[in-house]
Amino acid sequence: MDMEKDITGQVLQILPVAIRKRVAEVFRDLLDVQEIRLRTGRPLIILYGRCEYFLGINGGLTHNIKKAYYVSASELREALDYISNYSRYAFEEELRQGYITIQGGHRVGVAGKILLENGRVKNMGNISFMNIRVAHQMLGCSEKVMPYIRNGSSIYNTLVISPPRCGKTTLLRDMIRILSNGDSDNRGFTVGVVDERSELGACYRGCPQNDLGCRSDVLDGCPKAEGMMMLVRSMSPEIIAVDEIGSNKDVSAVDYVMNCGIRVIATVHGLDMDEIRNKPVLGSLVKEHAFKRYILLEVGKIGKISRVFDERGSVIYNQDCFMQGSTDNGVRSA
Repeated sequence: MDMEKDITGQVLQILPVAIRKRVAEVFRDLLDVQEIRLRTGRPLIILYGRCEYFLGINGGLTHNIKKAYYVSASELREALDYISNYSRYAFEEELRQGYITIQGGHRVGVAGKILLENGRVKNMGNISFMNIRVAHQMLGCSEKVMPYIRNGSSIYNTLVISPPRCGKTTLLRDMIRILSNGDSDNRGFTVGVVDERSELGACYRGCPQNDLGCRSDVLDGCPKAEGMMMLVRSMSPEIIAVDEIGSNKDVSAVDYVMNCGIRVIATVHGLDMDEIRNKPVLGSLVKEHAFKRYILLEVGKIGKISRVFDERGSVIYNQDCFMQGSTDNGVRSA
């Protein structure tokens, strides 16, 4: 598949040559690889199929740390050169955020010595830790839940609830794509996307690498609250989509957007409805029935929709009934 070749090539080309060869020998493609972690003087770790492995010094994968391949400081510097095209200065702004987005939407998180100026992060030096998060689009993964959030010619304000790494971002991304494109039975919506961490659109040089549909406008790297207000003022969205709300500013902005008659699709970290109701800030919107639909992802099952609730907290969809005779919906990573 072209997608397999694209993902594999995009990720392999930023790895140090010695590591690149070893990874290529292990994996035909990287579709089931979620993360590749490099730490100076530490074993290279690969999160694959939701299991953690060491890259073996003699090839293959292993759980035995004594047989693991250890990353050198020179190899990590080599990877940084590839990622920054040998010009770290050009990526100084992104380094202040702690990550660099590369072609394909893959996000490389970095950590090291923080350089401060007037109490704020100016730059990062002595980078010794790197986490390559392999981006995966799962087109169509949200199709089964779409009927539950549609409301005639509009949609319901919707909140996706899940713990970290359970597929909420991937699900949200596909919901944006479907709503933006429309189909033969449903018109397309103008969708404003606030992509603070560059994970939804995964913009590279200003262009989204992920498919967010033909009617979506993306504010990349913009704080959520400010971005929502900017979109209302400038882009006339019918829907605003935002990932991982939680702060006072976020919730105030969501409330403002809803009061402007604009629909909202958002995600939040949480285990269940009770936890969301009890959140000091977000709980107020829940109690006011601001969100009309809640999508709960199942813990430990990547992207598997457990339940859908209405604004009163009544279950309108239960995966135990709906999924009879079906398989997982295919979301692999957040």
